[in-house]
Amino acid sequence: MSGHSKWHSIKHKKGALDAKRGKLFTKLIKELTIAARTGGGDPNQSPRLRKAVNDAKAANMPNDTIDRAIKRGTGELEGASYEEVTYEGYGPGGVAVMVNATTDNRNRTVSELRHLFSKNSGNLGESGSVAWMFSKKGQIIVDASSKGEDEMMEIALDAGAEDMQNDGESYQILTAPEDFHSVLDAIKGKGVEPISSEVAMIPQNTIKLDGAQATQMLKLYDALDDHDDVQSVYSNFEIDDAVLQQQA
Repeated sequence: MSGHSKWHSIKHKKGALDAKRGKLFTKLIKELTIAARTGGGDPNQSPRLRKAVNDAKAANMPNDTIDRAIKRGTGELEGASYEEVTYEGYGPGGVAVMVNATTDNRNRTVSELRHLFSKNSGNLGESGSVAWMFSKKGQIIVDASSKGEDEMMEIALDAGAEDMQNDGESYQILTAPEDFHSVLDAIKGKGVEPISSEVAMIPQNTIKLDGAQATQMLKLYDALDDHDDVQSVYSNFEIDDAVLQQQA
């Protein structure tokens, strides 16, 4: 499993996001607003909004906060006008990095992200510089203790998943983007709550990092992930489990 997926999984398990609930709420509110703007305010008619609402509830966001974010998206309430932007760049060791952001000020966001890259031995690249190294896939990460591998594989494939990988601690289930929500619903319908689930950019190949480069890459990943405008970070780094656990 690629490094960024494993790192994301470890951070979720250890509850690191709980300590940053304010930042998490900010990101969830932006996603609720964008999802409502692009697909309407009814979660039953918009799979993206339905997932955003479920993620917000899982983070214990109050219902009135969720409702206000949706109404800002549909235009029923005034609020900031957000747009989605993807940035591409390189991290330590030449690894590829893709950053999905939601911002109301492109100039501010690109300036701050460029600073984070340069501060952590990376650099922001041109549009298209690394996107070709990734494939857009639905990605669902499930704790391996939740189901046996054969049973989990059967559930996933019967629901339309393309593949499932087992790293010993978790299953990484991959789907076509258009099948993501139906596979996720099927897995949850079997009583399994994923560690994380998203339509992600999956690297086609990975670059192994160790030593100082591994440490610096994880610092860059965390710095980007912590930025208020950043919704998700994808990279093609691979790092030994022992190093990931030390950094968690």
